[in-house]
Amino acid sequence: MKNKNHIIALIVGLTLVFGNALSGASKPTVRVSLFSWPGYGFWYIAKEKNLAPDLDFDIQIIEDPYESFGQMTAGRLDISASTSEYGPIAADAKNGIKLVAFTNPSTGTDKIILAPSEESAKGLKGKSVAVLEGGLTQVFMALWLEKNGVKFDEVDYVNVIMDDAVAAMVSGQVAAAEFWEPFGGAVREALPGSKVMATSAEKEWLETGLLGDGLYMSTQFIEEKPEVAKKAMKAYWDAVDWWKKNPKEGNKIIAKAIRFRVSDVEDVIGTTGKPMSAGIYCFNMEEAAQYMGLVSGAPPLGLKNGQIQEHWDTLSEWWKKFGFTKEIYPIEAGVSFEPLKSLVSE
Repeated sequence: MKNKNHIIALIVGLTLVFGNALSGASKPTVRVSLFSWPGYGFWYIAKEKNLAPDLDFDIQIIEDPYESFGQMTAGRLDISASTSEYGPIAADAKNGIKLVAFTNPSTGTDKIILAPSEESAKGLKGKSVAVLEGGLTQVFMALWLEKNGVKFDEVDYVNVIMDDAVAAMVSGQVAAAEFWEPFGGAVREALPGSKVMATSAEKEWLETGLLGDGLYMSTQFIEEKPEVAKKAMKAYWDAVDWWKKNPKEGNKIIAKAIRFRVSDVEDVIGTTGKPMSAGIYCFNMEEAAQYMGLVSGAPPLGLKNGQIQEHWDTLSEWWKKFGFTKEIYPIEAGVSFEPLKSLVSE
């Protein structure tokens, strides 16, 4: 009887070991990238709070979004969180990347700032301005210039990530730049006399729905692992919902992960889980689906149902002007509605 009990115990132990091993082996890994920005930190909440228990999130911070897109094309990343302008460029490059959701419209975090020596847009002709070329910062700058009597190609664009844009501005290498917080605040503090000339809080910019963040997935991931893609997207929206109920703890998780001060995170996404007027508005799943035109109803902030089409059209025109694309493509060439559509249909 004693030997029989030992054998039973051994069988049970081996079953647990191999069962756990098989369970671990069958748990898909979802590879996500983002750059240091509070609006993307919800992925860390999804991971830390185990909001998708049958997925393993491998999250990397990559400060240059174009490096992330390159890694997606190479098959080393599945999802990237970035600003929402890349779809038309991806369509032109045919690199297997699709925008799958618009997540965080900017409600004041984005600003165009002039150096103390500058007074207006017209004084920038022939001078250098800092933007991320191929990014929303460049389009925002170009639109503001043209609105104020300066052709978009009458300035020299200096291509820098946000940390370097701050340094370029403070050191006098550029006469103006587009910043989001907390970088805009850092410039104002370090450069007395600098001037905020436009912000995304202004109605004319807010209602365009142009400035904001998005989620991208590789087409390989969408097509070959549709259920995993859907579960990953659900985990993101669940993380947003969790943060809205637990903003204090959530902000600490995000701050630690992206190495920001908690106060800097609060400056962007707030302290209450509710929308703030000078940061970003964190869409929930329904609001994102409304913006994408997948469910009925109007999204907040004066935006329109299905406004993703207008967003696409505006960016397509500008990327062709800037020479990033050769032609204008239909929205399906750079946007996949399927993961979110599949999710909301449940």
